[in-house]
Amino acid sequence: MPLSALPFPNFDPVLISIGPLAIRWYALAYIFGILLGWLYARMLIRNDALWGGRAPLTVTDFDDFIVWITLGIILGGRLGYVLFYNPAHFAAHPLEIFQVWGGGMSFHGGFAGCVAAVFLFARSRNLSILSLGDLTCAAGPIGLFLGRIANFINGELWGRPTDVPWAFVFPEAGPLPRHPSQLYEAALEGLALFVILFIAVRMGALKRPGLVVGLFAIFYALGRSFCEFFREPDPQLGFLWGGLTMGMLLSIPLFLAGAGFVWNAMRRPVLGSQAA
Repeated sequence: MPLSALPFPNFDPVLISIGPLAIRWYALAYIFGILLGWLYARMLIRNDALWGGRAPLTVTDFDDFIVWITLGIILGGRLGYVLFYNPAHFAAHPLEIFQVWGGGMSFHGGFAGCVAAVFLFARSRNLSILSLGDLTCAAGPIGLFLGRIANFINGELWGRPTDVPWAFVFPEAGPLPRHPSQLYEAALEGLALFVILFIAVRMGALKRPGLVVGLFAIFYALGRSFCEFFREPDPQLGFLWGGLTMGMLLSIPLFLAGAGFVWNAMRRPVLGSQAA
């Protein structure tokens, strides 16, 4: 192993095995991401000052929404991976589409699944689609942070070869030291994005429905695109048009949609104002 590389911690992707039942770090990341996000969203709903009055939905509404968003994340994330990252493989092995425990999830697909869940649930309860989306996006970086940490523990989605002193030699990635791009993504897509949205919420973003959604999309797209310069492209795809990666290409429409949401939110009356 090169002297400049750090030894990769020998994590076992399975935390506990009880007979045929295996509890994996990756699954726990999803579970705790959804749980902590749910608790954070409930706290935001209860804070009337953030909305300029009563929130446009109740804690009970969001409690019922958790099942919908969980399905949106899992189904959308898996379908996105199948369609965007490895369609030929899954066309030849269709039963593997349902083997979610084997890995293979797409953020952009999961985001689309969340959009569908927000839209359908809000319509079924006659709730504000934009405000429900704002709550979901405000809590989203918690799950993104935990998910990227789980990627690092699994030794997957590693970075490109490098000689930086904090490089790791990942067990499944050959002998070269590589960027721990999973940790870069955890920092930008998780911690930094959460702080940005936390500050925006405290400054009144929830009073402008759709603003948090837009900010989430913009800053996620920027953070993901930056991290793609350090992340090794998926081997079945490699580099695409102009040296871009699939993650970069999918982030372009996300960024543009986010800008549209911000523009629209800033034109709408503020919740709780005289004009509302």
